[in-house]
Amino acid sequence: MTEDLRTAEPPAALPGTDTLFTLAPEAAHLNHGSFGTVPVPVQRAQELLRAEQERDPDGFFADLPDRVAAARTRIAAELGTDPARLALVANVTEAVAIALDSVPLAPGDRILVTDHGYGAVTEAVRRRARETGAEVHTVHLPLDLPDEDAVREAVLAGVTDRTRLAVLDQISSPTARRIAGPELLTALREHGVTTVVDGAHAPGMLPAPVAGAADFWFGNLHKWAFAPRATGVLAVRPEWTGRVRPLALSWEHHRGFPASVEWRGTCDYTPWLAAPAGFDLLRELGADRVRDHNERLAAHGARLLAEHAGLTPLPATPGLSMRALRLPRGVGESDAEARAVMAEVWRRLSARIAVRPWPGGGVLRVSAQLYNRPHEYRTLAERLPELLRG
Repeated sequence: MTEDLRTAEPPAALPGTDTLFTLAPEAAHLNHGSFGTVPVPVQRAQELLRAEQERDPDGFFADLPDRVAAARTRIAAELGTDPARLALVANVTEAVAIALDSVPLAPGDRILVTDHGYGAVTEAVRRRARETGAEVHTVHLPLDLPDEDAVREAVLAGVTDRTRLAVLDQISSPTARRIAGPELLTALREHGVTTVVDGAHAPGMLPAPVAGAADFWFGNLHKWAFAPRATGVLAVRPEWTGRVRPLALSWEHHRGFPASVEWRGTCDYTPWLAAPAGFDLLRELGADRVRDHNERLAAHGARLLAEHAGLTPLPATPGLSMRALRLPRGVGESDAEARAVMAEVWRRLSARIAVRPWPGGGVLRVSAQLYNRPHEYRTLAERLPELLRG
């Protein structure tokens, strides 16, 4: 076990957080990284917006473009980027479709991905490759790569003179690793490679999440930034904004990016309008305090799973609110097996976890958020070996 895990003690609960969430108390929700949970103040903000909409739908929708633009400006300030290069979207699945459709590709071009990528994003890449005649090249990143430098070297080794596009995770969903760091993105730009960065977990978890060197970067606000679900962002470098292709034409298309991407008729825009309330809450709690709490609690959870369940911790990136550990060989190696492990943990332990299939033993990922407590990880760690034995 690494030194940081041997000394990973749990943090004290932040004062005033016991009533912030409406999660069922009889369950251990150790999978915040997948769907998040909306704090009570943000729920209330969205409820007020929905009530306002129903009092006067015509007036509400008439004012929406300006209100969405105002929300975008607030969100861009929190993310440290220019609102003119930021668009609100439903989620990263939508964002990657927009980004891929905006980059010209030709037969023989190569698109670089890694085997740590999120499944739906990688599938979108494969579809785009089939449509254009491009080829997908998957870089294998061994789970035991020690640090970000080793990750960068492995990715760059997969670049050839035909590599036109690289689609990379900022923080990998299944393995909780930092991949698309600033040095890697700079190196890819020097090679003439267009970069698309999946920052699904970055907003709220990282203090400066937008990957500035990326041509396209997107993230979800419903995970660590306390926004309602169906709130994502797409950031585009200035030289690309004029070439962005929205998924559908709308009445705002003539205004160009970002309005052309954001407007989609009679959809529910209340998650976007309520999203600034999530950042307000983070500021009130102290964003650095929240990040420190979550990082320390995730490390403590990983320590317990290593000590009591015998799982192998994967190398961790400092500052993250998630940790990943290797399950024993033969456990969770396929999609069906991984789903079965999650279902059994829920049935027998009333705990929500994330397991992703991996050859040689699946990867269990635990998340930490303000509502989690150390005893939840201990219960999982102490009872998991029996469960895995069947």
